[in-house]
Amino acid sequence: MFSIDNHSHRRYNLLTGEWVQVSPHRAKRPWQGQKETTDLAEAKSYDKTCYLCPGNQRANGETNPDYESVFTFENDFAAIQPEVPSAVENSGFFRYKSERGICKVICFSPRHDLTIPEMKISEIEKVVKLWIEECEELGKKSFINHVQIFENKGSIMGCSNPHPHGQIWAQESIPDEPAKKSSNQADYFLKHKSTLLGDYLKAEDQEETRVLYQNDQFTIVVPFWAIWPFEAMIISNRPMQRITEMNQEEQKAFACAYKWLTIRYDNLFETSFPYSAGIHQAPYDGKDHPHWHWHMTFYPPLLRSATVKKFMVGYEMLANPQRDITPEQAATRLKELSGIHYKMSTTK
Repeated sequence: MFSIDNHSHRRYNLLTGEWVQVSPHRAKRPWQGQKETTDLAEAKSYDKTCYLCPGNQRANGETNPDYESVFTFENDFAAIQPEVPSAVENSGFFRYKSERGICKVICFSPRHDLTIPEMKISEIEKVVKLWIEECEELGKKSFINHVQIFENKGSIMGCSNPHPHGQIWAQESIPDEPAKKSSNQADYFLKHKSTLLGDYLKAEDQEETRVLYQNDQFTIVVPFWAIWPFEAMIISNRPMQRITEMNQEEQKAFACAYKWLTIRYDNLFETSFPYSAGIHQAPYDGKDHPHWHWHMTFYPPLLRSATVKKFMVGYEMLANPQRDITPEQAATRLKELSGIHYKMSTTK
């Protein structure tokens, strides 16, 4: 008899319309395996060579203010620029269009050594508030239709500077990933008159196994269709199209959920846990998108230890994403972890 916990199967991602190959028989206990000794040497709170630290000079010659909280500036090496000649080629084999946009850097803290899981809730709230302010400001620009908030944490995820920071890219076009999510959410809303993620949360509440954390405003789940070993989503309990709709209570509740998850990540292998994370929300095109339900997704690459990474190669690049440990096993492991950051543990 088939068992979803033991036999090879495929899972469908309702948000993107894509599939993931799951092979649970290959690794049933994700926490077994090598355990490295973590270097707990105290990191510097200020680095004179860091271009993100307060008062330091950036690559373009500008000097950062002596900021004491969150700080944002336009990326000195922006991938998308606001001034680009308009051009479209829509025929034949070689199609292209010009793309305008604005790229910003968000420093989470003036401290070079302070990541989200080690920050106070009040400090994380300031990050959330700045995200909202930036979305409101960027979203009002006539040529901006999509605002993408994201964070790459750790050198293993391509982060070139350890100073805790994220980015915002705002642009004319709707990128592929949010476009797929928008289409599938719209189809669901048309049929059911409710949001896909709102109903999905109700189903997860009944299932319970993949729910990691809940407060009155937000839920954290390991999605049924997760690709990365310890992938997770923070979803607002009430449907909201954009993060700009959050009230003050919800902003704090979101900060609490953000900290809860990232502490567990760090505690999993007792290391500053790398990931790419980002918020998907409705377009900033001046239109109503009742089918959209904003959420934040975390894609962490670590599989068995602080150095053993899941690679998306071979079959994953040429066919489908594939995972060995099931989302249920990952959720169980994360829920077992302490809520006290490992650096603060009295057993160390």
